[in-house]
Amino acid sequence: MAQSAKTGSGVSFGTDEETELILQSLDEFVEQEVKPIADDLGETLTNPRLGHEPDGRLTDEVLEAKAKVRRKSAEAGFYAMNMPEEVGGEDVSAVTWYRANKHIATKSVPLASDVLAGPGGPKPLLAQAEGSQIERYLEPTMRAEKTTAFGQTEPGVGSDSPNMETRAEKDGDEWVLNGQKQWITNAPYADFIQVFARTTPQEEAGRYDGITCFIVEEDEYEIGSLNNAVGATGIQAEVHFDDVRLPADRVLGSVDNAFYDAMSFLGLGRIEIGATAVGHAEWLLDTATEYANEREAFGEHIGRYQAVSHKIARGRANAMAADTVGLKCAWLLDQGETAIAESSILKWFATNAFWEIADDVVQIHGANGLSEENPFMDRLHRARIQRIVEGTDEIQLNTIAKQYGVET
Repeated sequence: MAQSAKTGSGVSFGTDEETELILQSLDEFVEQEVKPIADDLGETLTNPRLGHEPDGRLTDEVLEAKAKVRRKSAEAGFYAMNMPEEVGGEDVSAVTWYRANKHIATKSVPLASDVLAGPGGPKPLLAQAEGSQIERYLEPTMRAEKTTAFGQTEPGVGSDSPNMETRAEKDGDEWVLNGQKQWITNAPYADFIQVFARTTPQEEAGRYDGITCFIVEEDEYEIGSLNNAVGATGIQAEVHFDDVRLPADRVLGSVDNAFYDAMSFLGLGRIEIGATAVGHAEWLLDTATEYANEREAFGEHIGRYQAVSHKIARGRANAMAADTVGLKCAWLLDQGETAIAESSILKWFATNAFWEIADDVVQIHGANGLSEENPFMDRLHRARIQRIVEGTDEIQLNTIAKQYGVET
């Protein structure tokens, strides 16, 4: 059964002084550094037909704008501030990282989402880099000079990742990698991918052992078709590995133990998704409230009609509940807990709340909600994606049930 961390101190929902200063600095950074870059591109960033090539790939000018924001953020100390100080981060707490991700998600400025390291940035798994890996991969990724991707999902294997078919076999001092990954975020643009492959057969190692993570550089694999999911056009792609020969120093972490390495950081990924879901939801609710107090129909502001006001009220309740779970989950991580049940509850509840709120806000705005000139459908698409990535709704519910004693 899931357990809570023991502590002698009380619980506070207040924002500490250090975090408050970070949030204020993020506001200034977005306004002074990000907004001018976004303004220069204008509709290219907000109109999906202008910011993509015919195959869905992001245009070079959009890619350069995103890279510029990342580099500026890294120089300012924001980009990977949750990473340990010994690898160039600021070692901020999980609670601060949660609040920062939520805060950025409330911004309507295009490119704001690139301020904090997302799927292409450094994660704790990369902090296991050793020897030449530090200078070649970890440090430039911390400085946002390189981006990466997390190669785990396969065409026939989604949430059931231990059954992956990608294989790596030892051949002398090298590994030979073969397989295919799919729905890999940032794959079309990454400088290297962290690829998970089975190195010892499941019948010998067991279900969760026998998986190793390899660093594979961009000229060593082929990008297949782009997986142009609604709301993520040009972001994900198929990746093919055909007899890729890798030296022994490309193993990230320990041989046969990568599944446990990855799972140990799963809670952090889920609080990031939960935080962005809550942030987007709060922005939507603020926007809907303003609209409801201004828009008139049948001689009244539409907020006076319960069909509208109840949607906003229900959304506020769900957003607040999700935020509360997110703060507790982050707090547990700071106490050294794995927060398996709590992070699954957060991921499931926050993304579903975001989905319902986004749909209601589109409805409140009527035809304007469907317009490509407004950002509401973009948020709705984001919400739908978040209910699948980092573990589907169903996987989260299975995990919650199991953690609370249900035999599954």
